[in-house]
Amino acid sequence: MAEKLAPEKRHNFIHNGEKVFEWDQTLDEVNIYINLPPNVHSKQFYCKIQSKHLELGIKGNPPYLNHDLTCPVKTDSSFWTLEDDIMHITMQKRDKGQTWASPILGQGQLDPYSTDLEQKRLMLQRFQEENPGFDFSQAQFSGNCPDPRTFMGGIRSD
Repeated sequence: MAEKLAPEKRHNFIHNGEKVFEWDQTLDEVNIYINLPPNVHSKQFYCKIQSKHLELGIKGNPPYLNHDLTCPVKTDSSFWTLEDDIMHITMQKRDKGQTWASPILGQGQLDPYSTDLEQKRLMLQRFQEENPGFDFSQAQFSGNCPDPRTFMGGIRSD
């Protein structure tokens, strides 16, 4: 049932008409997907994930991305992989349930409508996680959706 509430599509970060990366989020994570350039050996790529900063690129060249993050992440449980010509960066949110409007601070922000849809989906993910016997995939909110991180005393930590 929880997979029904997984991100349905990735958001695109476009700069000067070019797709820089795609991204999505869950209650726990923000994922970034970057198409790798052809004919570059995997050992040449690097990615440095810091609590509030992300830097990545090809060794010996200026960074492809070198930006502050919208919100802090847990570096000990964040990582990156290369698979099928895509760099997949998984960053563990420090504040579980927080809705990110973009991974990069001040860049590529989702519009208010898309941000609201993300918040609603994360709220339903929270309900699903806290009540695993129920199916919230068809649930809807009327009016404003509460913040999934703080609603009813906040997210319980196990």
